[in-house]
Amino acid sequence: MDLISRARAGDDEAFRALTEPHRRELQESLLDAWRGLSGYDGRASMRTWLYRIATNRCLSTLRSAKRRTAKEWDIPGVEPPEPTRLGEIVWLEPYPDSLLDGAINVPLGPEARYEQTESISLAFVTALQVLPPRQLAVLILRDVLGFHADETAEMLDTTIDSVKSALKRARAGLERRRSEPPPPVGSPAEDAVVANFVQAWESADIDALVALLTDDVFMSMPPLPFEYEGRDVAANFCASLFLGGRRFHLVPTRANGQPAFGAYLQASSGTRHGTGLYVLTLTGQHIAAMTRFENHTLPWFGLPRSLPPLGD
Repeated sequence: MDLISRARAGDDEAFRALTEPHRRELQESLLDAWRGLSGYDGRASMRTWLYRIATNRCLSTLRSAKRRTAKEWDIPGVEPPEPTRLGEIVWLEPYPDSLLDGAINVPLGPEARYEQTESISLAFVTALQVLPPRQLAVLILRDVLGFHADETAEMLDTTIDSVKSALKRARAGLERRRSEPPPPVGSPAEDAVVANFVQAWESADIDALVALLTDDVFMSMPPLPFEYEGRDVAANFCASLFLGGRRFHLVPTRANGQPAFGAYLQASSGTRHGTGLYVLTLTGQHIAAMTRFENHTLPWFGLPRSLPPLGD
């Protein structure tokens, strides 16, 4: 008896054997797959069938999701400068690189357009949020996962022409937000930028920090809606963090394939309290974006909520 027949007969080990190669890609949709296995007719590959289930689940979620309320400013002792604008994408959260091992090395279809490392970057994930749900689904299926147009049309219960049209519009929307690629992970170029950033941040050296930023650097801090664009306004925001002698210690990690740091504020008692997680987006030899996440994300990266006084 083949695996499909055994799984339909209730053999959970056979079902696991069928779906395990795709588990890291699909996760929660597997329960839907188990419930709907009787509807699998074998015409499409198991991977295509599973992605159809996952795509429809995601589209339903996107269409029914309510706008999340932005959080009010709550960083004690810091009065921020006027933001460039108030952002709408306030739900964004970082993803530890340690959990990506094996997840970004899955086999892709021949038409994949984006590198897997690029497709999990914060810049890419953020840019996707401005796309309508159907364009978003088509872009991911075609350009990230590499499914053919006919496979994508079948998953979305639409025509190949509709898929091509949606993909064209999605690509146009995404290309406007792309920038020069970052240096390779772990390369001397990346290491140099990161080392200079740590030195500037920990010493509160605004001039050195500004020298690392691109002219159009972008800073955000979800779920706070405050966004700062441009070197001067970003420098003013950073300077506000260091007022009153506030000093930080940075602990390196990685998020979404990018350099990241747990930031710890030096208290009068000597204890250093975690204030958040900073993720850097590099472009060439500079920092094109910096995203601050709240301190509840620190344990996701194996980082403590606080550090003992120096010398302990």
